[in-house]
Amino acid sequence: MVDKYLVRDYIAKTIGPEYLIPLIGVWDHPDEIDFDNLPNQFVLKCNHNSGLGMCICKDKTKLNVNSVKNELKKGLSQDYYLTGREWPYKDVPRKIIAEKYMVDDSGYELKDYKLHCFNGTVKYTLVCSDRFSGLGERLTFFDREWSVMPLERRRYPKSEVEIKKPKSYEKMVELAEKLAKNIPFVRVDFYDVNGKIYFGELTFYPGSGFEEFVPYVWDENLGDCLVLPTCKNDG
Repeated sequence: MVDKYLVRDYIAKTIGPEYLIPLIGVWDHPDEIDFDNLPNQFVLKCNHNSGLGMCICKDKTKLNVNSVKNELKKGLSQDYYLTGREWPYKDVPRKIIAEKYMVDDSGYELKDYKLHCFNGTVKYTLVCSDRFSGLGERLTFFDREWSVMPLERRRYPKSEVEIKKPKSYEKMVELAEKLAKNIPFVRVDFYDVNGKIYFGELTFYPGSGFEEFVPYVWDENLGDCLVLPTCKNDG
């Protein structure tokens, strides 16, 4: 589920292939990529980590291919398990994938809707916005009824601009709870592109579990939502 390539099978089987961002290609090494055959816009990323090596290409004519390959090599060499000791990443077979570059007709950046599911139920949604603005990234928490919650992540204030509930939100909740069935906790990320839902990723340890909430009491409030499975003592 943490493998950005293999997770596509889980998504297709559980909620349907129509929610997947179109895949352009998959390779084991940057030198295998035929950049001439890639479209003018695309996204390249490693399947086993988060960020290192990623290339968001909006205009291939301006792309430094050698630089992109070098960054991808750095990404492939990263042992992402070591950064936060998140065990599912330890043995992911490393690959490079290319996906379609997604853009909304509104001209604004795509908002990232992160639905936090506790024991298969969506409890709250985090919206990431203003990633590429001069203001810096904003993180805004909403409860299930889309009311802004009285908490923030340290270093990331909430948006000063109203974020309207997407028309597809209820469908996002439905899909997230299908994907999160029988899982103690998982964050299900979606994009809304011109009213159509696309899957982003599944995350089991947001911020490797080290991100702080403000006010601090929300560490406990959110922790209370988690019910861990009971371990049987065979002795």
